[in-house]
Parts: sequence; structure tokens; C-alpha cells
Amino acid sequence: MTPNKFYCDLFGHNYQITKKVTNHVKEYTCKCCKKQLTTNSNGKLTELTAKYQEINSALERIYNNKSMRLKQKTLSSSIC
Repeated sequence: MTPNKFYCDLFGHNYQITKKVTNHVKEYTCKCCKKQLTTNSNGKLTELTAKYQEINSALERIYNNKSMRLKQKTLSSSIC
């Protein structure tokens, strides 16, 4: 057992946000043991697996495209 894992087992993880996928979905990493979590569809934290990484990538792409369309629509309507 590594010292960092032992620390997390004893005191709990120290998660920090490493990526904001959308306003509601984020990815977290423990500062000590590097364990990664993400927000699932129920809003609960779950382990960041390859499947969740793929879901988050698609979700981020869709979210960014929608945000850009909304910004362009707002800009074009304010010009007119």
C-alpha cells in the first residue's frame, strides 16, 4: 500500500475539479492518490471509467456546440 493511498483510506480523499464538462457535469481527481471521479446521470459521483470518459467527451462537444450557437444567435439578434 502506498503512503498516499494509506492517507486517503485513513482521512478520506481530497478531490479537486480537474475538468468542467458542462455546468452540471464535472470530473474530479484526488490530490493524493489520483483517483478520478465524475458526475453520473443521477448527479452522484462515480468512478471515471473509459465509458464515462467517452460519454463526457461527447457531452462536452454537444454542450460547446450549443453554447456557440446561442452566442451567435444572441450576437446576430443584437445587431439587427
